[in-house]
Amino acid sequence: MSAPIRNNWTKEEIAGIYNRPLLELIYEAASIHRIYQDTAEVQVCTLLSIKTGGCPEDCAYCPQAARYSTGVNVQALMDKEEVLKYAQKAKTAGSTRFCMGAAWREVRNNRDFDRVLDMVKGVNELGMEVCCTMGMLTEEQAERLQEAGLYAYNHNVDTSSDYYSDIISTRTYNDRLRTLGNVRKAGISVCSGGIIGLGETHEDRIGMLHTLCTLPAHPESVPINALVRVKGTPLQDNAKVDVWDMVRMIATARIIMPKTMVRLSAGRAEMSIAEQALCFMAGANSIFAGDKLLTTPNPSFAEDNAMFQLLGLKPRQAFKEEKELVKEVDYTTT
Repeated sequence: MSAPIRNNWTKEEIAGIYNRPLLELIYEAASIHRIYQDTAEVQVCTLLSIKTGGCPEDCAYCPQAARYSTGVNVQALMDKEEVLKYAQKAKTAGSTRFCMGAAWREVRNNRDFDRVLDMVKGVNELGMEVCCTMGMLTEEQAERLQEAGLYAYNHNVDTSSDYYSDIISTRTYNDRLRTLGNVRKAGISVCSGGIIGLGETHEDRIGMLHTLCTLPAHPESVPINALVRVKGTPLQDNAKVDVWDMVRMIATARIIMPKTMVRLSAGRAEMSIAEQALCFMAGANSIFAGDKLLTTPNPSFAEDNAMFQLLGLKPRQAFKEEKELVKEVDYTTT
């Protein structure tokens, strides 16, 4: 079975893959996964909220939005020493990528950004892949992060361009794509995916995958998140995401983006080991480990270590992925 790397997928082609009989879809994704990846390896990442709450955005799923009453307390930017303690603890537990999240709409050139740059240098010195997710970035800010040693930057597109305005009104889809372009131009690994369970249609899910796989270079990492329903957010009463929908999304992402790390992200706390095993079979090869994903529950390191032992999985080494650096492109749409 051949699996060429393509950036010219059509929505119709993706829909044809997405809508295949489930077992056939899983089989093809697993077969392609073996061509490009060591299927026994899973990248273990840890995500820490270094600045929590008070975000001015209106993302309908987010407990950190200031306009929603979710019980999340606003916390100022953490001290570097405390962050490095968390990073070292994560490394000791088996994580090879450490991601720092700040509840900002956008990065600003101020003292807090200088402090984050210092944190990036410190985590990089621990020998971990260091990632940040802090909202929108200019090209100059992305360059400064790259110079400090940032390995990856996460900025999810969240959903399809058609459904996006139903979930977020405080920034545009092109704002997100522009940040991804700035990250790529700076030579930083791109991490971008989305969330299912927002009330979107299957066509919207296909549209989100189409956006990602038709970028000038595929994201090196694509997180597939199941909505974590948080009381106080507009989506608190949405239905729980069916595991088969997660499997279908992961398998489709694996087929159309064969070299990408496909991350089984938010929602794992509500999944059994058997359900997670199906996701790994379908091509997921990255997880977030640790008790929290920013502010929402997540399986503990001990639970994940037990799962890895049962399934015969091992953590992927740091700095293994190859970055496709495409610097002269415009990611935004017209």
